[in-house]
Amino acid sequence: MFWENFYKMCMARGTKPNPVAKEIGISSGILTKWKVTGALPSGENLVKIADYLDCSVDYLLGRTDNPEINK
Repeated sequence: MFWENFYKMCMARGTKPNPVAKEIGISSGILTKWKVTGALPSGENLVKIADYLDCSVDYLLGRTDNPEINK
């Protein structure tokens, strides 16, 4: 669920996951791990991504369908 929501938010902002990760200091290897294995990011990385994409951590984790809730 995380990867799909992360990807959707990137597309909604007119970008892709790799440039977002690079901008906030996350390696492409970590991105691959999230995509291929379904692993979840650390809490610190979740906050970085949510802040960068202006959405909630709950949305990224699939706990809500609304990216604005609990932002």
